[in-house]
Amino acid sequence: MHPLLDDDLARLPELLDETRAYAVRLLAGLSDRPVARTPVRRAPAPLPVEGVGAKGATEAFAERWEPGFAASPGPRYLGFVTGGATPASLAGDWLTGALDQNPTSGIDSTAPDLERETVAWLRELFGLPPEHEGTLVSGATMSNAAGLAIAREWLGERNGIPVAEQGVAALGPVTVLSGSPHSSVGKALSLLGLGRSAMRRVDLLPGREAVDVARLEEALEELGGRPAIVVANAGTVNTVDFDDLRAIAALRERYPFWLHVDAAFGAFAALSPDHAHLVDGLGEADSVCVDLHKWLNVPYSSAVQFTRRRDLQARIFANSAAAYLGPLGDDPEPVHLTPENSRRLHAVPAWFTLAAYGREGHAEIVRRDIALAALLGERIAALPAYRLLAPVRLNVVCFTLADAPERAGELVGAIIESGEAFLTPTVYDGIPALRAAFSNWRTTEADVERVAKLLERLAP
Repeated sequence: MHPLLDDDLARLPELLDETRAYAVRLLAGLSDRPVARTPVRRAPAPLPVEGVGAKGATEAFAERWEPGFAASPGPRYLGFVTGGATPASLAGDWLTGALDQNPTSGIDSTAPDLERETVAWLRELFGLPPEHEGTLVSGATMSNAAGLAIAREWLGERNGIPVAEQGVAALGPVTVLSGSPHSSVGKALSLLGLGRSAMRRVDLLPGREAVDVARLEEALEELGGRPAIVVANAGTVNTVDFDDLRAIAALRERYPFWLHVDAAFGAFAALSPDHAHLVDGLGEADSVCVDLHKWLNVPYSSAVQFTRRRDLQARIFANSAAAYLGPLGDDPEPVHLTPENSRRLHAVPAWFTLAAYGREGHAEIVRRDIALAALLGERIAALPAYRLLAPVRLNVVCFTLADAPERAGELVGAIIESGEAFLTPTVYDGIPALRAAFSNWRTTEADVERVAKLLERLAP
């Protein structure tokens, strides 16, 4: 054995204790750490020849890379839609690395059964019916891609074409209809060979990001009975708008289409009694995307993909040529359900946080974040220098500078430089704007007031 490896093995308990202490210092210092950084590009260093051992690597990382990282686990990181990591999920994530299981096959462990239990808990959390079977993937982009891959196979089934065998060229032109598709949907269409040009945007309701269902019906009517894919939204990124899922699903009585719902973070509205109506009809979808490293507050990378047609999913992702991976069967192993043949055991952090805090613990996070978003919306509305661009429907506040929206990017830069918070820039209805997204379990009312005072101080 290499002497450095041999030494690290002998000192493993001590090394893990030192790493734990380092992690504790990082997390304890979140309040004082700049929330975001203006990145300074670093040229790659040469590959080490001899190495410095685990302790030396930790010291090198702490000096070279860690100071430039954002405080994204912290309470005022309001960019994108990014949760932190609950204490239980962080513990689960550490054990994931220690156990180092590949859950795609059950031939050597019960890891796939842990994932099945976690998926069952998630299905119950979101109020989905039992016919929705789920699989864990790396994030919303892969969840959307998997759901749309199943939709592609369904289109082939409707036309007597096994797309997984014959290829997408045999399918011919495909129509995908959506009102406000997330950018990951276009990426998925490109990846799947359907092409970004397959997307046809349908008119929205006035002043909304929700699709006009009457216009959607017209678009389906124009297809003359040709099957299509409809991508509906349960929570858009700019204003957290929701399509009328029940009304869209009802259109299937007259038109053939696969209904995929992007509920990356909007699915968590089911945990708030005052907002659960927004996801009414989610269970009618043929496939559903939910991103867990958003509002479930587990570390990257973790998401779930639900579908009613696991048979089609297995047809696409089947690894049937490798006998050692187990038969396809009626209850396929995960290796037959996602693109990866090997991957991290995504389920452990999610299982830990659900086991630790239960439905009610996570419902409290959701309800609190919703209330905090509403509070920031009130504070911004009271500042003359700013203008809300949409009502605060759930957990995102979308706003701009009242008199100079073109300077929104400068404001984002000033917020980053302050070290006090992080908000992401966006464009809504052609207007440069900012988004403050609340999905972190640590965020409190005091954090909202701190952000509001920062915005007042930075107002032009």
